Amino acid sequence: MPELIDTHAHLEEMENLGKTLADAKAAGLVAIIAVGQDVASNARTLAIAAQYPGFVYPALGCHPWNIRAENIEENLEFINANIDKTVAIGEIGLDYNKRVRENADKDLQKRVLNEILKIAKAHGKPALIHSRYAWRDALELVVESGVAKAVFHWFTGPTSVLRDIIERGYYISATPAIEYHEEHRRAVKETPLSQLLLETDSPVTYARSREGEFMASPADVARSLKGAAALKGVGEAEIATVITVNAKRLFGLM
Repeated sequence: MPELIDTHAHLEEMENLGKTLADAKAAGLVAIIAVGQDVASNARTLAIAAQYPGFVYPALGCHPWNIRAENIEENLEFINANIDKTVAIGEIGLDYNKRVRENADKDLQKRVLNEILKIAKAHGKPALIHSRYAWRDALELVVESGVAKAVFHWFTGPTSVLRDIIERGYYISATPAIEYHEEHRRAVKETPLSQLLLETDSPVTYARSREGEFMASPADVARSLKGAAALKGVGEAEIATVITVNAKRLFGLM
């Protein structure tokens, strides 16, 4: 069984965390990057990582869905105060969906992303980027920040942006949506193995998988692996070796 790493999971949202992590280990996972979204989520993520040292590694973030003008400074202060406990900054980014912009318009989202990228840059942390409908803007802000390492998670944007991401040396992560989402499949297929990671974005629900709707858990990173291997025409064990080393290097787990 190949070693696997889920590089993006919202463990604080899992209903039965103990079983979730036991299932993950049984599926061959050797690490999970647990991502935060706001102050409460970040605090819970740190607590989970402390409870499962050497297996769960925390990233602290400010998800664009969770941006509210009244809580920005509190979250930035929390991230700064706990930065030494993290392996990355995330989930952060931009989301131009209309419903998200009703709570945080484009300018506010960009301001928050800029501030958090400054933290990532100052501490040499990788940034885990959400970029729905904002692919070019998100990339430009990351580049302008000078952050050396970034992951554009669950990327579904245009090839022109993808090529620039690859040229900059940043990463793309494959999710179980690789089973059905054509834009995501194209992104994974076009990304070099040396810049590819695996994730589940647990506990998101994948609505059009080969087996129908299912709520993801970290063990489902095996589905991401299977889909990536098929697209690349490479054996699962071979591709897993490369991608797992990618993740260990990126997050300093070696």
